[in-house]
Amino acid sequence: MEFVISFDMRAPKIGAPIVDLYRAAVDMSAWADQIGFNVISLGEHHAADDGYLPSPLPMCAAIAARTEQANIRPNVLLAPLYEPVKLAEDLSVIQLISNGRLQIVIGAGYRPYEFQMFGTRREDRKERYLEVFEVLRKAWTGEEFEYNGRNVFVTPQPHKKPPLLLGGAHPAVARRAARMADGFFPPGGENWHVYRAERLKLGKSDPGEKFHALGPIYTHVTQDVEAAWAKILPHAVHCMESYADWTIEAYGVAAGPFAEGVDPEKLRESGAYQVLPPDQAIAMINGMDDTSTYILTPLLGGIDPEFAWEGLKLFEKEVWPQVRHRAADMPIPGVE
Repeated sequence: MEFVISFDMRAPKIGAPIVDLYRAAVDMSAWADQIGFNVISLGEHHAADDGYLPSPLPMCAAIAARTEQANIRPNVLLAPLYEPVKLAEDLSVIQLISNGRLQIVIGAGYRPYEFQMFGTRREDRKERYLEVFEVLRKAWTGEEFEYNGRNVFVTPQPHKKPPLLLGGAHPAVARRAARMADGFFPPGGENWHVYRAERLKLGKSDPGEKFHALGPIYTHVTQDVEAAWAKILPHAVHCMESYADWTIEAYGVAAGPFAEGVDPEKLRESGAYQVLPPDQAIAMINGMDDTSTYILTPLLGGIDPEFAWEGLKLFEKEVWPQVRHRAADMPIPGVE
């Protein structure tokens, strides 16, 4: 199974100082790499009140310089907001710094404010990320090509082309991923059957019947569950309320798990956030199948890095020795 440590760098007023959070994220990435985690994952959003990570590429480079083994996965990279030639150059450099450990998940984005901020239209997002795909493919052939009437030659070339994965949940995105991407990375595995059917229809290899099953989005290991919940719950609520606000911005109403508002107790009971003593954390992980993904999100909602480290160190001491044999670099479903 795959072990992932994930960061979105939220720093709300209830959280720790933003400088402390950035330093901690790089240190925690090095920790995860050293003990044997498989992936370091980074989000992207813009103009967020809490400072949600707007620039995953320099963060990828910083993490690449402090790690040696773990794959680095910007998930998702909001491709329509980038100038594609410059993006190709930046990704090439990061791929070289990381010695070939990038896994790029490209998404279309959904927040209207982000699109207007970068001078583009949300309605054009499909065309724009398709354009990014085309430019990245051509950029990494090592040949000069024409783009918008300009001659383009991208150097340095990555010694190993990063896989380009398409993120999203809509059936059309699943079919598009089967046709053009190196793989499909749907949140929660939505429409994986559509992706699989389209690949088989096109005569491509079978990616398997299901996508990686995801564990809880947050786990904290502690010997004092109630005291830990008291610290964690305000940060979890903040994250969920922020996502609810963004769905209202994009669609006019709160959607999905936010449709009925964010109730702290229901959030605690949902299972998406887990606060567990070591023995229960071991049991939970061992109850997951070999194609599952286990995620640590230690700085959830700007939580105090010192508190987060307490959970990570207890995980390393009590949990990891019992589950580390299950860590494996899983093939990305659909990637040849």
